[in-house]
Amino acid sequence: MNHQHSNLLLDAGRLRLCACLRRQLALAVLLGTAVSIQAQNIQLHYDFGRHVYTSEESERQPLTITLEQFKADKWGSWFYFVDVDLSQHFTESAYTEISREFRFGSQSPFAAHIEYDGGLNRNGSFQQAALLGAAWNGHTADFTKTCSVQLLYKRYFKSYDHTSSYHSVQLTGVWSTTFAHGKCTFRGFIDLWRGEKPDGHGQLVLLTEPQFWLNVNKHLSVGTEWELSNRFIYNTTSDRSFFWNPTLAVKWNF
Repeated sequence: MNHQHSNLLLDAGRLRLCACLRRQLALAVLLGTAVSIQAQNIQLHYDFGRHVYTSEESERQPLTITLEQFKADKWGSWFYFVDVDLSQHFTESAYTEISREFRFGSQSPFAAHIEYDGGLNRNGSFQQAALLGAAWNGHTADFTKTCSVQLLYKRYFKSYDHTSSYHSVQLTGVWSTTFAHGKCTFRGFIDLWRGEKPDGHGQLVLLTEPQFWLNVNKHLSVGTEWELSNRFIYNTTSDRSFFWNPTLAVKWNF
């Protein structure tokens, strides 16, 4: 997944960061094969956030379309996703994360991680960021359970007025488990990073997005995603900093 900074929370809070980004990267690296492996899926999420917080998130987008793809090779893996947020009358925003992992040896669980985050919305652009660090990836023998831990240096760039470039660090945890004879999947990620308040003071930001999928067949899944965050969504209506934004979703695997 991947999107996330307090200086642009007014816009970034409207995005679903894609949990699949990190889980697919971890799996691709874990496979450790010289054969090229590719996968692509598209997701449609109906977001209930504006119904849960009628004041704070009254303008939150109702629909998000996510397209994601990864490709594993003998060096590691590529991955990208694009989130497109839709309202009744407009395409509100498009946000992308593009990353590459390089394995440290064919049998090593460690990999180097490089990533770019950025996008556009109707009011301008999102604050761009570049990430660089290391990942540790683990799995069971049949790959039905995977996990990953990433420690990343994060550099935000000045993107428009009232933003500034600054240094940050991000800790990411990823998990995925498939059970009930492949009929159910529970996966997600948790991010902790240093954000900046508008006054320049630092703060710890939390974002986690667990997903639960019922796999109807090898192509179609239906499920839900819960976006749980603290100090991620910019809120001037109240003093609330913690938000729970659930979705109802369908996914098609190509």
